[in-house]
Amino acid sequence: MSRGYGIALLLLATCAAFLVAAAHLSCIYFGPQCYAAQMAPPFVVESARAGTLLAPLLTVVVSAIFIMLGCYALSAAQFIRRLPFLRVGIYSISVVCIVRGVLPIQLFFRHPEKISEPVLIAGIAWLVVGLCYWFGYRAVEKHCIR
Repeated sequence: MSRGYGIALLLLATCAAFLVAAAHLSCIYFGPQCYAAQMAPPFVVESARAGTLLAPLLTVVVSAIFIMLGCYALSAAQFIRRLPFLRVGIYSISVVCIVRGVLPIQLFFRHPEKISEPVLIAGIAWLVVGLCYWFGYRAVEKHCIR
């Protein structure tokens, strides 16, 4: 795989991470229905209904994590400076995303009644994102002299 394809895969992963961060942040504006639609834990939805600070604070923390994931992909694609532990970070992110993607898919094959369509689609999306991190970084790393 060429370096250009690797960069494209990492940019796709970046977009996914930033879009997920934006989607999470939108819950602060749209309220409890948005939290519920995005399958937030019940205590977070209840916090949003009650108007406590727990839901927005957790949302900001989770969004910051996804922004960091996007920054690691940008760093791997050499669009921003090299972040600490880049190799370990990218491979860890990719493994977590791949596992997050495979879990609902395998459950769908074993017990299709237990998996809703949105959960299955999210699983496939995370699997694709994890593969983008993995193969994108491998392609860029192969052609890189740092």
